[in-house]
Amino acid sequence: MIALSLAEIATITGGQPHDIPDTGREVTGSVVIDSRKVEQGGLFAAFAGEHVDGHDYADKAIASGAAAVLATRPLGVPAIVVDDVQTALGKLAREVVRRLGTEVVALTGSAGKTSTKDLIAQVLQHRAPTVWTPGSLNNEIGLPLTALTADATTKHLVLEMGARGIGHIRYLTGLTPPKIGLVLNVGTAHIGEFGGREQIAQAKGELVEALPADGTAVLNADDPLVRAMSSRTQAKVLFFGEAEDADVRAENVRLTDTGQPAFTLHTPTGCSDVTLRLYGEHHVSNALAAAAVAHDLGMSAEEIATALSGAGNLSRWRMEVTERADGVTVVNDAYNANPESMRAALRALAAMAKGRRTWAVLGKMAELGDSALAEHDAVGRLAVRLNVSKLVAVGDREASWLQLGAYNEGSWGEESVHVSDAQAAIDLLRSELRPGDVVLVKASRSVGLEQVAIALTEGVEGEVSGR
Repeated sequence: MIALSLAEIATITGGQPHDIPDTGREVTGSVVIDSRKVEQGGLFAAFAGEHVDGHDYADKAIASGAAAVLATRPLGVPAIVVDDVQTALGKLAREVVRRLGTEVVALTGSAGKTSTKDLIAQVLQHRAPTVWTPGSLNNEIGLPLTALTADATTKHLVLEMGARGIGHIRYLTGLTPPKIGLVLNVGTAHIGEFGGREQIAQAKGELVEALPADGTAVLNADDPLVRAMSSRTQAKVLFFGEAEDADVRAENVRLTDTGQPAFTLHTPTGCSDVTLRLYGEHHVSNALAAAAVAHDLGMSAEEIATALSGAGNLSRWRMEVTERADGVTVVNDAYNANPESMRAALRALAAMAKGRRTWAVLGKMAELGDSALAEHDAVGRLAVRLNVSKLVAVGDREASWLQLGAYNEGSWGEESVHVSDAQAAIDLLRSELRPGDVVLVKASRSVGLEQVAIALTEGVEGEVSGR
């Protein structure tokens, strides 16, 4: 973060200094919400959570070197007392971004946000120093914390924005006003909370509504609900996709023998060939989105293609491929799941098979509301249509729907199995895996299926790729 005095921070946040001997002291370290991560000269934001109250760790934070605590009450240690820590954190982030004048690139979508954010960041790093959202910390706390890591050298700030309802993205854009706004897609993730795809589109489109007249809306030409957002912005519109009228598009899309996408990238300034290090054809759309952002910022087609071809997977448990020494391939995509990403992962698994046995170890997709039964049934049926060798459905009710869909589609018997939990899946796989098998592990984060992938790869000689 840029250096700010405690007096300045109090003014920015509307807070009152308490027990601070010298309000001229500067905060020169990071802003954190975990007292274990405090740096010398940093600022500790004390959030009162459901199970842990950060205020209880104020003494520890100061002892570890924090200049002060951002808190809602006096604590007997140097503190700036505010009405609401989250609101204060947002105000601080907005002021830091304003002072820096950094180009803010914001993106949202129902699926692929984190992978695309990582691609954009790696491409823009070729142009100038870039700060981006770590993992998927894309909410009202994670976003300002990311923005506050920017400093005087930062040229680009790439921020992933998530939403669970109308108004969420509008709030986030108010904290860090974007110059470029990217909408990837409108799917069914969190549809149970939104109520329908039209409501999801309404929420995602808040991003392009926030853009200035001299900004750019980067929209997916292949998604009708996203394409329609062009009428909701005063900014210039740049389309990406495989549609013929897309400004940035892909031609000759294909998969390598290892399941990695290759295509010819076309931009308004030229074309160049790309071969991604990531797995699955769905990453073509993500790469085109990143290319459109980079094009708008002045990079040539050749520069973009080179950067994309060298980019890896920065965030864990997202199509993270491990090739074991015994020939078993484990694809850990267990960070999260929705119908769109589940279908994409299954297609990637089928593409990687090349005659080998394939295993789909799947668990529930959360927050689907009334569509949950139909969506789980459809995923089970797709596994059959893609000739997945064996489906392992893990968990309770939703897992049984996955297996039932597969059974009804293909009258499967031993080709599908329903197990109670991750440990049961681990036991099954350890007893039945053979050299050369390919295993996909995927479910919503709450299921914890990463345990399966970790158990299959930890302590096993091999090589991690696609990262």
